[in-house]
Formats: sequence, structure tokens, C-alpha cells
Amino acid sequence: MIRELLMRNRTYRRFKEDVRIPEEKLEEWVENARYTASMRNVQPLKYIIVSQPEKCNKLTEMVTWAGYMPEWEGPKKGERPTAYIVQILDTDVAASGRYDEGLQLEAITLSACEDGFGSCIMLSFSQGDMTRYFDLPENQFPLAVVALGKPAEHVVIDDMLPYADVKYYRDDNDIHHVPKRTVDELILKRIYPEI
Repeated sequence: MIRELLMRNRTYRRFKEDVRIPEEKLEEWVENARYTASMRNVQPLKYIIVSQPEKCNKLTEMVTWAGYMPEWEGPKKGERPTAYIVQILDTDVAASGRYDEGLQLEAITLSACEDGFGSCIMLSFSQGDMTRYFDLPENQFPLAVVALGKPAEHVVIDDMLPYADVKYYRDDNDIHHVPKRTVDELILKRIYPEI
């Protein structure tokens, strides 16, 4: 069921570094993304797949891991991602990837989740540094970085009280909590036919 998959598809920031992701799975997840809707069907997004350990370690250092946990420097050795998928906008195709970006990222992360892996979508990195690292041409620039691996942490969803804090956190048992607004807070009005 889709809801069960969506609930399992959490943001993971610590992974089992000794569990590698098969290359064919990484490519399959990107292929799944190509079946998502695209605004005007322009399809301006491209991808870089990285699973070489040294390059994964470099990318781990290039991103910011948890904005709500500034004291945490990111996954330590043994907990780092074993692969990355970097989303690239090709401006020769379109000036923006608006809407396509999120749809394709969700397709990739849901695919990884369905195959027993976890992910972390990150937008906090230097586009200039990432562009230089991958030696991208002027018409291509990175939009998002997806860290991937076998999860090494437990993440739970908590119903959030109205106007409560949205910040995720780790409790004393090292369980990662993610507050989510309830459906009653999301639905502003219910307009159904009268019976």
C-alpha cells in the first residue's frame, strides 16, 4: 500500500557503510524517475550516480547534514552513505526544473525504500563547489544531492499538535523523531455533496 511505503520512506542520516548498493539498483531508481510527470514534458533533469567509496566520502564532507541539529557534524566513519545520486538541471533544455525536481526525488527515494535502502535529500551545499567537483559545463548545475545506503538508525513519525515545533530531533534512546501535521490540520475545508 502506498501509505505504508510513504511512512517508511524517511530521511536517514546514518547508514551501514559495509552494505553496498548494487549499481543496477542505482540506475533502476533513476530510470523510475523518468516515468514521473514533467511540466510541459520538457524533462530537463539529469543525474550523476556515485558509489566509489572515496568519492562518496568527499560528497559526505561537501553537504550539510541536519539543519535542526547544528551540533551534529554528520555521519561518522562506518555510518556514511554508500552511494549518492546528484540531481542536475540542464538549462539548455529548460531554465527551471520546477515541479519535476520533487517528483523525481520522491520517485528515487521511494524506489530505494521499496528495495530496503534509505535516503537523505539535501539542498544544503555549495553549488559552485559541486559544479567544480564534477566539472560540469555552464549549462548544468546541481539542484539536489541524495545520500543513499542501508539505514543504521530508527526514525519515527509523531503527530504534531497544532502550532507545535516542526523540528526533528533525537531522543535519549537515539531514536530520530519527525513531527508531522495531522490530516485535520492539512484539510482546510471539506465540501462534499449533501446526502
